[in-house]
Amino acid sequence: MLATELIRRGALYHRDRVAIRFADSALSFREVELLSNRIANALHAGLGLARGSPVALLIDNGLCSIPCDFGCTKAGLVRTPLNGRLSLDEHRRMIEAIGAQTMIYGPGQAERAAALAAALPGLRLVGLGEGPLDLLALADSASDSAPRLDQRPGDVILALFTSGTSGTLKAAQHTHATYAAIVHNVLTNLVDPKPGETMLHAASLIHASGCFVLPYWLRGGTAAILPGFSPASYLDAIARWRPDALNLVPTMLQMLFQTAGIDSADLSSVETIVYGASPMPRPVLEQALDRWGPVFIQYYGQTEAPLAICSLGKDEHLGASPERLLSCGRPSVECEIRLVDESGNEAETGEIVLRAPFAMAGYTDAELTEAAFLPGGWLRTRDVGRFDQQGYLTLIDRTSDMIVTGGYNVYPREVEDALAGHPAIAQVAVVGLPDDVWGEAVTAFAVLREGAAADEAGLIAHAHQRLAGYKAPKSVRFVESIPLSAVGKPLRRALREPFWAGKERAI
Repeated sequence: MLATELIRRGALYHRDRVAIRFADSALSFREVELLSNRIANALHAGLGLARGSPVALLIDNGLCSIPCDFGCTKAGLVRTPLNGRLSLDEHRRMIEAIGAQTMIYGPGQAERAAALAAALPGLRLVGLGEGPLDLLALADSASDSAPRLDQRPGDVILALFTSGTSGTLKAAQHTHATYAAIVHNVLTNLVDPKPGETMLHAASLIHASGCFVLPYWLRGGTAAILPGFSPASYLDAIARWRPDALNLVPTMLQMLFQTAGIDSADLSSVETIVYGASPMPRPVLEQALDRWGPVFIQYYGQTEAPLAICSLGKDEHLGASPERLLSCGRPSVECEIRLVDESGNEAETGEIVLRAPFAMAGYTDAELTEAAFLPGGWLRTRDVGRFDQQGYLTLIDRTSDMIVTGGYNVYPREVEDALAGHPAIAQVAVVGLPDDVWGEAVTAFAVLREGAAADEAGLIAHAHQRLAGYKAPKSVRFVESIPLSAVGKPLRRALREPFWAGKERAI
């Protein structure tokens, strides 16, 4: 199945229903279909982009973000969304890695776009509703008919960046076929929307939240989109739009509970709250279940295999033991899972490897792709887990020391490399320490050079200049030495474990 066919069918089945709500505006299915057709034709005729061309998208949540995604898909382009929170250098390296010569930027991103054009000679900037080269203006005079292209299930339509265990840039590639399988996975294992039902989106649509757009579209549901998350505006949106489903990461839920007005908020329209992307602290989940009842669905997935490798359904939350709530559920119906040791042999506790139709086709880098798969097509997750007797999977640890803070993945090596460039730093190790709001707080342990001086604020500011804000450490602890392994590698676990003693690290 082609993703373009799913888009076409949703528009055909639900023409006059509301497809998108944003601020005071709305678009029907027919309007989104026609706009995305015109965008696709403008990308071809107006900009000369051929099928298979890579294009970078620096677009925040907005009224036209979904039509733009659909338009790129219909044009047969390989779109690469860029997280607006990343640094200039990270954006530059991503664009270079995929070989994009064109970047589409949205409202509020003109300054970063100009900086990238200066850093990457030859990069063509295309505005979405602004700028001297405006894609929406080009679309106004383009054909309403969908482009006729010989697209095939194996064609790559999305290259989405994630990080490796050492912070190496990796772009996971998804095809028409794998993206259609993602839609099937979401509808089979997580949600069953009816025509006219609404899901509220506040997280960036380039992340897991966006995986629900096409499933709801196909079933005639509405995507109600916020530009970002703030507790007050989120509660206002619930009151205004009366959504049937919410999509939250655990940090959002924690922030909602700390917001004035949460006790009087009317969530009677909400029948489903989907959560994932980072560990959910058990006390927060228990509080949420006590307050709102069994409306929660959890997913465990990765950029390489979105969205639900495993899921924990509403009924499974009801009366669940603490151990069950800390699990990530049971494998989705389309997903085979094995636990293996370092040699690839079956293990009771081991690395989670999987085969599923929604797994990526591979990375843009052939060597990374080869390392990501075991013989037989088994995708390595780099997570360690174990099954209980009822088939529920619990994550025990990560094969890397990845930190999950507020739903975002942070790899210590990236932060360490940024801090190591400071002239006062002799050694540094970065770990995730328990935090009531963020789940894990990025924390640096630093050894200063003899005779050198530095303070916490200065080191944090140094990191902010080189990294996305969420990757910079929230605190710095000065120590005399970093514990090392027998081969001289920093023992991050030795730094981390004392702070987690007596606490549940739901990883």
